[in-house]
Amino acid sequence: MGSLRDNWRVILLVVVLLGSTFALFAPPGLTSGSSPPAGGDNATRDGPTNLQFGLELSGGTRIRAPLVGVTAEEVEFGNESLASVEDNVTAELDGVPVTDVTAQRAGPEQPTNAVEVTAENVSTQQLANALDAAGYQHGDVREGVTETTRRQTVAVLESKINEAGLSGGTVQQVTTSTGEHFILIEVPGQDRSDVLDLVDSRGSVRIDIYYQTENGTYQTREAVLEQGDFRRIGAAEQGEGQFPPNVPVVVGEDKAEEFQQDVVETGVAQPGGTTCRYEDSPNNTDPCLLTKVDGEVVYAAGMSPSLASSMLSGEWTQDPQFILATQNFSEAQTLAINLRAGALPAQLDIGEGGEGTSSFISPSQGEDFKRDSLITGLIAVLAVSAVVFVRYGEAKVALPMIVTALSEVVILLGFAAAIGYPIDLSVIAGFIAVIGTGVDDLIIIADEVMQEGEIRSRKIFQSRFKKAFWVIGAAAATTIIAMSPLAVLSLGDLQGFAIFTILGVIAGVLLTRPAYGDILRALLTDDR
Repeated sequence: MGSLRDNWRVILLVVVLLGSTFALFAPPGLTSGSSPPAGGDNATRDGPTNLQFGLELSGGTRIRAPLVGVTAEEVEFGNESLASVEDNVTAELDGVPVTDVTAQRAGPEQPTNAVEVTAENVSTQQLANALDAAGYQHGDVREGVTETTRRQTVAVLESKINEAGLSGGTVQQVTTSTGEHFILIEVPGQDRSDVLDLVDSRGSVRIDIYYQTENGTYQTREAVLEQGDFRRIGAAEQGEGQFPPNVPVVVGEDKAEEFQQDVVETGVAQPGGTTCRYEDSPNNTDPCLLTKVDGEVVYAAGMSPSLASSMLSGEWTQDPQFILATQNFSEAQTLAINLRAGALPAQLDIGEGGEGTSSFISPSQGEDFKRDSLITGLIAVLAVSAVVFVRYGEAKVALPMIVTALSEVVILLGFAAAIGYPIDLSVIAGFIAVIGTGVDDLIIIADEVMQEGEIRSRKIFQSRFKKAFWVIGAAAATTIIAMSPLAVLSLGDLQGFAIFTILGVIAGVLLTRPAYGDILRALLTDDR
């Protein structure tokens, strides 16, 4: 019992190592952080471990772009309703829809009242002139959008990536040292064009009715159905026979009766149904239902006789099912994703002439990086081992030192596997840094306790060990303080390096350094 009590630090280290090994190699689903690929089998994974790899090691697409928009701060609109402010400002901006103008009152994320315009090609001067013309005093007008819009955009993009089944994709805000804000999207294993097609649009979906009025002219009744009006959105379907690819939907009860009234009033629902010729002959067609994504018509359709009959009789509201047809199955999939994820509050500035950038790393190049990283890690381990053996020349001192230092890497790998943190080159650099700082601290311990040759007394050992531990504790605190800003700030690759360096230092101070002290005490003293 005494031996167990004296060596509890070593036992604790062994337990943590076993837990890390379990997190690394256990079947997917048994660890809390592991999640199966979207639509995949719970019992499968890539490679022998549960580690997830970032873009550099697995290949894929990275997009980094600001959001399109301009924002006026310190706008004075008093107690006037936000909708009224938006309407007044929109009236002074040519060609800008009211949906692209947002007024916000001061709050936790927005320190002052603000008016934001997320339409393309609107300059800060144009917004300033519009506010002046509408009678609102204001402060600075700047490029960019509000924090609320950036946060909402990240949430919608994450939903789009998840709905598209792109396993391992991440979306986050990053801020440069000059205060510029960017959205960073990383999707492992996906082509650049596919990811751009998914995120390079607002994804705003609505249903309009195109019909002929009593005086013979054609007009459009806009937004008879919008994204929030659907209670259920089905999976995209291929379509069969006369039915084109489509997305089946169920309209919400609060909107079903109004929609039914719209299609009856405009003549979309009439005895015998309607035949839409919008694309071929827009000035000679029955009324049409237009499915629009970002204002562009993706499909125009009439109404079948059976559906029209249920609309006319009023029975449709009892089971308000509907299909949104598209030209092809790919469009149907995109439509379903947009409906589920919602519309982006602002568009990414990644078009021609935009500030955004996109890059693609091929999977073969990612495998090369993975192999080279492994070789680099092995070289680091061998180099450290050689230096330690040359320094001490005693296996009983050097070997536990190397094993203890490497145990920190196993702990960090297990932690990364458990929480699903993607391993990239910056994280590997953090592992190498942990090996270096760990061995450095263990050398300090060994030198301090062996400074006057062999020691037999446990009391003397503990005194020297405590002195060495104060030194490495102070060094650890310095490292944590220095790395903390990099870990907290959204600085891209530097964040992963800082996080795992800090975790390695903490694991060293709390687990591995004390355990090495117990091992060294057992090897060097008589009263064990």
